[in-house]
Amino acid sequence: MDNKAEVREFLTSRRAKLSPSDVGLPDVGQRRVPGLRRREIAALAGVSVEYYARLERGAIAGASSPVLEAIATALRLNDTERAHLLDLARAADGIPTSGRQRRRAAAQTATRPSLHWALAAITEGVAFVRNPRQDLLATNALGRVFYSPLIGDGGRTPNLARFQFLDPAARDFYPDWDLFAHMCVAIMRAEAGRDPHDRGLQDLVGELSTQSETFRRLWGAHDVRTHGTGTNLDSRCGN
Repeated sequence: MDNKAEVREFLTSRRAKLSPSDVGLPDVGQRRVPGLRRREIAALAGVSVEYYARLERGAIAGASSPVLEAIATALRLNDTERAHLLDLARAADGIPTSGRQRRRAAAQTATRPSLHWALAAITEGVAFVRNPRQDLLATNALGRVFYSPLIGDGGRTPNLARFQFLDPAARDFYPDWDLFAHMCVAIMRAEAGRDPHDRGLQDLVGELSTQSETFRRLWGAHDVRTHGTGTNLDSRCGN
């Protein structure tokens, strides 16, 4: 992923979502594009227009935590969006995976006997393990039944996003396909911000962007989402 492009498009898309009334400013003069002006965001964040413009062009490396927090507050970012901005800044500074140690490879984790025992012990609900690329790596017995349209007869590892956007059966599987499509892409956006060098995720985004106009449009919206938020149906999209 191009970090500068990601920062630029994320900040401009968040700015475009705000109106003067959202932040208590008068709506003066004609606006060429939707949303607040750069100088309005800069004033709200307490930074110079030149500095904010530089950030919005993607030059976020070296930005301090207080400045990033001020920008997040000015843009009215929610907790997930704020974390995403910090992830993008850390990636620009060369700090992998939000400054944490890299997680154990998901495929390796999914082969641990203790994990399969834990999944098998869950008998009254669907339980599964998936990686940031939305690969479905392991499930319990109910999960195998629940996800049977996705798992199919085998072959390559089932992928929640690939099923969502490329398999016509997904339209019947998801009770609200549009909602779950948005959730899936927003989760992937957040994962991409945490680790922009994940080649497998990059390849998946490229594949889906090429084959699905809906995915391409949703990916361009730069919305982000974390796991465990929203309705209790999130499990169908890897939550």
